[in-house]
Amino acid sequence: SGTMTNQIAIQCHTQPGDEVICSSYSHIYNYEGGGIAKNSGSSVRLIPNPFLTAQDVLDNINPADDHYARTSLVSIEDTVNKGGGICYDIEEIKKLKKVCSDHGLGFHLDGARVFNAIVSQKHDTQEYGQLFDSISICLSKGLGCPVGSVLLGSEEFIHKAHRSRKGMGGGMRQAGFLAGAALFALDNNVERMDEDHQRAHQLAQALSGKSWVKNVPAPETNIVIFELEGMEAAPVIKALENKGILALPFGKTKIRLVTHLDVGQEKIDQACEVISSLSF
Repeated sequence: SGTMTNQIAIQCHTQPGDEVICSSYSHIYNYEGGGIAKNSGSSVRLIPNPFLTAQDVLDNINPADDHYARTSLVSIEDTVNKGGGICYDIEEIKKLKKVCSDHGLGFHLDGARVFNAIVSQKHDTQEYGQLFDSISICLSKGLGCPVGSVLLGSEEFIHKAHRSRKGMGGGMRQAGFLAGAALFALDNNVERMDEDHQRAHQLAQALSGKSWVKNVPAPETNIVIFELEGMEAAPVIKALENKGILALPFGKTKIRLVTHLDVGQEKIDQACEVISSLSF
């Protein structure tokens, strides 16, 4: 899973007692079972914005003093799930990389939806990939694989990662068929992500006119998060489910919809019709 690849990377970049700088929106902090503390014995310095800036990192590197945890790693997420699938500006990533290099910090990318960012922002994959010391990629989201994630890094880093994975019980011998699915996805399912992004826009447009929707930020990629007007999420999710649309609560008054290759144009059209017909 993406959680496993992130946790392995963090363990490889840190020593117990170190500190990791990341956004308060980060998956590695919010949704990985306290793994940074449990697996790596590291604490977290949270930046209360969806994006980190180079200045954020500079302001939060601890002094070389025994009283402080040793800052050793910066982790960013692209796209930012909790931010609604928003993308980093590559120029800011370059600045972050320079600060990390200048201060001897590891630089990790939680790239659960990195190909959504690459397609949306038209990044050159080589230029983008070289900005990080390690990258986790989730194969089972927009890429459409049945399961699996990969961790990228230098040869030395991957040797270390193999040992970390084994220690977490993550060794898997029969991985060839999953690798086959991954190769197919990388060959066939990247460029088509544009369709998912267009369909997310279509869902956002259907939601934007509804009296029970407070606001819908325009989606950058394949995630639509909308806030409800004077209602909690549960009854709306139930009403959608009754009409065949599955959604997740994202806080008490917010709901998340995600587009992907299993949701074709016909299903999106149906979903928009259902949204248009609902009233509370």
